[in-house]
Amino acid sequence: MTQGAGATVLVVEDEDALAETYARWLDDEYTVRTAYTGEEALETVDESVDIALLDRRLPGLSGGEVLEAIRERGLDCRVAMLTAVDPDFDIIEMPFDDYAVKPVLREELNELVERLQLLATYDSQARESFALASKVGVLEEEKTRAELETSEEYAEARARLAELDEDIADTLETFDTEEFADAYRTLTREE
Repeated sequence: MTQGAGATVLVVEDEDALAETYARWLDDEYTVRTAYTGEEALETVDESVDIALLDRRLPGLSGGEVLEAIRERGLDCRVAMLTAVDPDFDIIEMPFDDYAVKPVLREELNELVERLQLLATYDSQARESFALASKVGVLEEEKTRAELETSEEYAEARARLAELDEDIADTLETFDTEEFADAYRTLTREE
């Protein structure tokens, strides 16, 4: 996965004008590819794609089906669903990293891509925590309190998120900060 400037972003959007707008907003910082259908997305995505922005509703294969295919291929790209579809509890099980509800402004899109790029540097536990927190957050924004309180999926997601947060906190406590700082100084002197 490419880190820093020059990362490759795949925009998958069936509205041509919107796809071109997103590409234009991103092309100063990133290499941008566009696809307008699910099938075209699967022809375009490969190991060089660092970030995929998927619309959920696409002609032919849906964004969810494209996401599944990306994960089945073992491609190591970060994926955000970028869609006008109001999220439902089904998103908890979907293997994406972030979810944004349209309309998305230029600044929001750039922040989303930056977050995904940073996320790529995290370990799998931190990535899982981030993705689950994103899903819980979007559900909390879009669902009523009553809907949240009656959803078993939401309750399980909150419990898993708490478990991940505790595991991460426990891991961080095991670091001896002075020892870590010494190791870092040693490594940077060797370069």
